[in-house]
Parts: sequence; C-alpha cells; structure tokens
Amino acid sequence: QVQLVESGGGLVQAGGSLRLSCAASGSIFSINDMGWHRQAPGKQRELVATITRSGLTNYQDSVKGRFTISRDNGKKMVYLQMNNLKPEDTGVYYCKVELRSVWDSNYREVWGQGTLVTVSS
Repeated sequence: QVQLVESGGGLVQAGGSLRLSCAASGSIFSINDMGWHRQAPGKQRELVATITRSGLTNYQDSVKGRFTISRDNGKKMVYLQMNNLKPEDTGVYYCKVELRSVWDSNYREVWGQGTLVTVSS
C-alpha cells in the first residue's frame, strides 16, 4: 500500500509565507514526477507546480517568482515553498506523485488527501 501525506497548510495573511510538505510511504519501487495542485472553492482543480526526478520544474504562471517546488528523492518527499501569498492562492492543495510500487508493472498517479491554505486580505 502506498500513501501520500501532506502537511503545512494553515491560515496566513496576505504577503506571508507557508511551506507545504508531502511524504510518500509504503512499498514504493520508483518515483517519477511529483507535483502540487490546488482547488479553490467553487473552481476546478488546477496545476500549481511540478518537478521531475532530475529536478526540472514547471510552474503555473500566477505563482512564478513566488512559489518554489523542491524534492528530496532519498526521503521520498516533495515541498512547496509559498512566499508573498495572495488571497487568490486560497484553496486545498494536493500532492500528486507518479510512482511504481513493488507490486506495479507500470507507473500510476497517486494523490494525497489535501491540505487547506487560507490567505486573508
């Protein structure tokens, strides 16, 4: 069984910072891309940032220059440093990992349960 657990969400004032963490655990054989998505109230889930196994990153335009995604392959963790937060960053942030467990023949996507980020104006 494979599990993703996010942490680090909370309430912050506009202009503040938060750091999200996501830990993958279980019988994992290999991890490819890792990333963060978010879902604001009443809106569809959207991509925030991704990072490949080699460290190449990709960001949604609205967070470029403010958010930084990173990963620790040894610890099977991915992070999202969020600076200069804005009220429009409010939402539930989900970790998504492309991985193979020891039981899988192919890679598959696994989602975390989400962590709430609320930015007050």
